[in-house]
Amino acid sequence: MSRPRPVPAELRSAAFTADRAAALGVTRRMLQGSSYTMVHRGVYAWTNLPRTLAVMVGADLLVLPPDACVSHVTALHWYGVTVGASPLRHYSTNTTSQTRLSGVQLHRRRGRLSSRIVHGVPVLGPDRTLVDCATQLNPHDLVRAGDWLVRLGLTDPDVLRTYARERHLDGVVLARRTTPLVRSRVDSVKETDVRLVLVASGLPEPEVNGTIMEGRSRFLARGDLVYHKLRIVIEYDGWHHERSADQRRRDILRRERLEAAGWRVIIVTAEDLRHVASLVGRIWDAMVSAGYRGPAPRLDSVRLRTLRDV
Repeated sequence: MSRPRPVPAELRSAAFTADRAAALGVTRRMLQGSSYTMVHRGVYAWTNLPRTLAVMVGADLLVLPPDACVSHVTALHWYGVTVGASPLRHYSTNTTSQTRLSGVQLHRRRGRLSSRIVHGVPVLGPDRTLVDCATQLNPHDLVRAGDWLVRLGLTDPDVLRTYARERHLDGVVLARRTTPLVRSRVDSVKETDVRLVLVASGLPEPEVNGTIMEGRSRFLARGDLVYHKLRIVIEYDGWHHERSADQRRRDILRRERLEAAGWRVIIVTAEDLRHVASLVGRIWDAMVSAGYRGPAPRLDSVRLRTLRDV
């Protein structure tokens, strides 16, 4: 029995059409063998090629309408913002094409689409993407996504708010409600989570990544979430996943400097975010001890995932 012909190197890194395979000497009969898998009708991939998002998007675009561009949660992930999930890959088009593909949802849009090329693929812009995602994500995840897009330098809070306010698209009602909560300089989604818990409880919103000075000239630190007047800094501690022992040591020394200068440092962990009422209570106690006289938090109404009280 003859051995199967090796898969050409040109066909090992991405999906391809039957015509492309034929140009490289791979017949349709060969495509029916174990070395190849049909992704869509007329589109194939090397069986051993991992089915990453990039591979599947490349396969989809080979058969979608020429103007199709990545959109919705799929666009969010394509930008590198891994918030939300969908069992389908989402695209938008101005055509009335009735294309039906397994694993794909094609959105037919009336208004002219304006896409950009990102990693070689047409994708709707980040501001349009966030509004579109308001039809798929809950409010909490929408703010998370907005913070992340801003952190990546793809947009900024003012642009997001203006876009949501001026457009009339599906999702703008929720986008108009949540984009005012998007902030700059947020280092992680966990920082977003802590900030939104405080906002949902009715406590004042702390400054994000605030600069902490001693006097007018000596820099002490930059804090995740800072109440300057109360001299309280709230830090999310994910070091066991993200930090080396040396970084952990530097964090401890930094905390000691802050405390020596009269700052109260509150450390928040992933476990704290599973018990948000207790977390808010801790922060509230520290605020009261520092002289805060505002209204008490609504501990029984904190909603980490839905932000119903925001």
